[in-house]
Amino acid sequence: MDREWGSKPGSGGAASAQTEAMDRRERLRRLALETIDLAKDPYFMRNHLGSYECKLCLTLHNNEGNYLAHTQGKRHQTNLAKRAAREAKEAPAQPQPHKRKVSVRKSVKIGRPGYRVTKQYDPETKQRSLLFQIEYPEIEDNTKPRHRVMSSYEQRVQPFDRRYQYLLFAAEPYEIIAFKVPSTEIDKSTPKFFSHWDPDSKMFTLQVYFKTKPPEANKPQPPPAANGTAAPGAPPRPLPPPPHAPPPPPPPPQGLPNPPRAPPPPVPGSLPPPPPPMGNGPSPMPPGGNPIAPPPPPGGSGTMSNFTPRPPTMPPPQGFPGQQMQGQGMHPPPPPPNMGR
Repeated sequence: MDREWGSKPGSGGAASAQTEAMDRRERLRRLALETIDLAKDPYFMRNHLGSYECKLCLTLHNNEGNYLAHTQGKRHQTNLAKRAAREAKEAPAQPQPHKRKVSVRKSVKIGRPGYRVTKQYDPETKQRSLLFQIEYPEIEDNTKPRHRVMSSYEQRVQPFDRRYQYLLFAAEPYEIIAFKVPSTEIDKSTPKFFSHWDPDSKMFTLQVYFKTKPPEANKPQPPPAANGTAAPGAPPRPLPPPPHAPPPPPPPPQGLPNPPRAPPPPVPGSLPPPPPPMGNGPSPMPPGGNPIAPPPPPGGSGTMSNFTPRPPTMPPPQGFPGQQMQGQGMHPPPPPPNMGR
């Protein structure tokens, strides 16, 4: 029995052109699903019927896979090329920026050059300076060394420190060397800042003067903070003087073991308090000089007839008891008069 296909017995036979096209579209669909994001496709649209449309080719597709297979086809790619050519033709011609091509020169470095640094001080202007002398004995012909100042934030070799800056020197085929100098403004006036290249001795000389800082006294004082504290870096405020206190009492005399205390000053507009009673002691004299008379006894007889008045009380002696009794005799109180006899 003759076979109609040229394949081996048991096989499905050779695939037709239609079957191969279907298989190719399926493979392209699976590949597009993995690599293409439909959310970013400007020509992909879903209509109200649930199907998908291509706004560029005006075609209708049943599912996303069918649309992705269409995007990989010849019709969609041709329309994309036509759209790009039309937009490029309609767009105004803009001048292209001229890009200067800088070729990176690659040369073999032979090491670092020798150098000498001299510190200088000008007593008249009170400026400090540095004198750099770099030796380049193997420098290339018809070339001169170059130098530049680099900020601490430009370099990537050491940590950032705004107190310093770097002075770089370069010459082929030597390595670039840098010096760490204070981050002070450089005085670039003609007699102070100069550079010189000596082709005979192969030595490059550079002198750098630093400007002097203004004195601290001329700087304006920072305003005080809102809470009353001084600004950071400002000197602390002096403390206010203490209030005037009364002078301390004089020291007690050395002869007396217990000095008497002075009485408190009387309050204006009030009478002095009555003195406490004393058991023994002389009776005080009134301001007028006459002794105080006892009150008259009540008249009549009865219970008050045998009343004996008490002697008047005496104020306490002022000062030390021994001082009060000197020169005064001790007088007993007079006997009371006989009442009712």
